[in-house]
Amino acid sequence: MIENLRNIAIIAHVDHGKTTLVDKLLQQSGTFDARTEAQERVMDSNDLEKERGITILAKNTAIKWNDYRINIVDTPGHADFGGEVERVMSMVDSVLLVVDAFDGPMPQTRFVTKKAFAHGLKPIVVINKVDRPGARPDWVVDQVFDLFVNLDATDEQLDFPIVYASALNGIAGLDHEDMADDMTPLYQAIVDRVPAPDVDLDGPLQMQISQLDYNNYVGVIGIGRIKRR
Repeated sequence: MIENLRNIAIIAHVDHGKTTLVDKLLQQSGTFDARTEAQERVMDSNDLEKERGITILAKNTAIKWNDYRINIVDTPGHADFGGEVERVMSMVDSVLLVVDAFDGPMPQTRFVTKKAFAHGLKPIVVINKVDRPGARPDWVVDQVFDLFVNLDATDEQLDFPIVYASALNGIAGLDHEDMADDMTPLYQAIVDRVPAPDVDLDGPLQMQISQLDYNNYVGVIGIGRIKRR
């Protein structure tokens, strides 16, 4: 059902834990078969990306949590890949901004976040690595708010939910001093705060293809946003 579908992009600076976060969400949701070894670094499919831990090409993955399907699209973090960023933003209804609990928002996230705001998307902020020595999550939240103000965020975009996490340990919470035992608070924030896609259910099929992929079994795959179905 459309109302149980969520489309979200994920934004983060290098080494702020984006890939680990997605891996943990996939593992805890049961998306990986319990009888098989979970694949790590799912969002890094390109060899250079796996070697350097960067994102060049946007990738997609899907998580099934309770009765919901959460489609997650990765985003390149550099202005040189602006075309990829534009295509991603046209496919989603919200963004997940992952920020290190010590470093705070970095320049690499500024460009992509600005594009998200220009598309009218409202963010969910994840303060990751709260278990890191020297972590200062309250300061980081203030820095994120200042960044959003500087990017001319609307009042709605400034009213963002905050989820604290330690992706490495697979835990999250709405208070960094009172963490849950798993990632449930983050799943719930996505379900509660990301709107379902706005789709015309009565018209003929219309799909805006934003990415092409290839699979040895099915051939060329078109990935995009369904406008009508």
